[in-house]
Amino acid sequence: MFCVLGAGVSGAAAARLLARRGERVVVLEAVDGERQRAVAAELAALGVEVRFGEPAGLPEGTSTAVATGWPPHHPLLVAAAGAGIEVIGEVELAWRLRPGDAAPWLALTGTNGKTTAVRMLTSMLTAAGRKALAVGNVGVPVVEAVAGPYDVLAVELSSFQLHRAPSVAPHAAAVLNVAPDHLDWHGSMEEYARAKGEIFARAGTVVYNADDEWSARLAAPYPGAIGFTLRTPGPGQVGVVEDLLVDRAFTGDPVRTAEELASLEDVRPFAPHNVANALAAAALARAFGVSCEAVRQGLRDFVPDPHRIAHVARVAEVDYVDDSKATNPHAAAASLAAYPAIVWVAGGQLKGADVDELVRQAAPRLRGAVLLGADRERIRRALARHAENVPVVEVAGQDTGVMDRVVTEAARLATPGDTVLLAPAGASLDMFTGYPARGEAFARAVHRLAALRGEDGG
Repeated sequence: MFCVLGAGVSGAAAARLLARRGERVVVLEAVDGERQRAVAAELAALGVEVRFGEPAGLPEGTSTAVATGWPPHHPLLVAAAGAGIEVIGEVELAWRLRPGDAAPWLALTGTNGKTTAVRMLTSMLTAAGRKALAVGNVGVPVVEAVAGPYDVLAVELSSFQLHRAPSVAPHAAAVLNVAPDHLDWHGSMEEYARAKGEIFARAGTVVYNADDEWSARLAAPYPGAIGFTLRTPGPGQVGVVEDLLVDRAFTGDPVRTAEELASLEDVRPFAPHNVANALAAAALARAFGVSCEAVRQGLRDFVPDPHRIAHVARVAEVDYVDDSKATNPHAAAASLAAYPAIVWVAGGQLKGADVDELVRQAAPRLRGAVLLGADRERIRRALARHAENVPVVEVAGQDTGVMDRVVTEAARLATPGDTVLLAPAGASLDMFTGYPARGEAFARAVHRLAALRGEDGG
């Protein structure tokens, strides 16, 4: 019998697949809410039992538990391990149950940039005429696609998913970057990085970020690994030469020749970390045999997801940019590095992350800072230590209406040519339902500011 822990998107998808294969399935769900009850009713029609409430233990007869997001130190999982019950994730389940003619996987992970890179990759594969789908942490559970009519799957994997995927063997795999995140779940930076590195263990081609210490360290044991870099590439790398993205890894003679993949103008929205995402996606696509022409066309066809360094408006010669997706210091640092003169809108839930190095690096670019959210005081103290001449405004309150005051204060600090950048460095759940809601509140406030000043914000 299979026990699925959690009735969220991945858990419900795993339960459906198992039930349709004739397996006996019990789902344990701690939250007894309207959405969960609706999922339970759907699963009941397939013969799946859903039990609500905090479980005291696994159901009797459980042979395999499928955990979707539960931390390894959860007492239920510790007890399962002690009883010899195998615990796997939804991704591992998908890999084990894929048919013999299943599409190969091109997989990637990283602390930041995963969704952008996997969507760029999917666009490149589509431009090459391959029937491709982005799955995994991007929102579509892998178990829903493994038996589908696809030539290749572009698979975004989180550290949670990789922690319980001991046999996944992608055709090619990339680690974009590794910075402190989810340490409460993994227990340490080393364990978090180890989980990320699992993506390389059985990959046909290993792709790593030569500019990122942890990514390079994880790839070191694999001879022939392909690096990507924002610098001039050496043999066996893809990188940047002047204004071109070039390949010195998948050419006939990587020592003597290079092939043009695209130009920097083809990367949208343009920012150094997005160029790195494009290079990683290109390396994975090239490992699958995609032509340089399709790589370029895929980048041109790519439509960025919202709230990722998205230009909102220009008001009084000041640009307003929404990067609400920058929910940790590493992501915020990449965003801040993209602009020369910034009024920084930051704050939220830092989840224990340190912001001193972020502020130290960004200080020369900062023209002002407006802080909001639960942990704004920690950012203010870091600014006082490392950017003491930067004017700082704190906007108190936990209601979502504070964003109008935030934008008004940011506009007061900004001068023509500056960028007001929402790159919070923290999660949003102290004030909003998620980072999209935070970004939308910022954009609405900017447009109201433009209307008050008699501008169209274009």
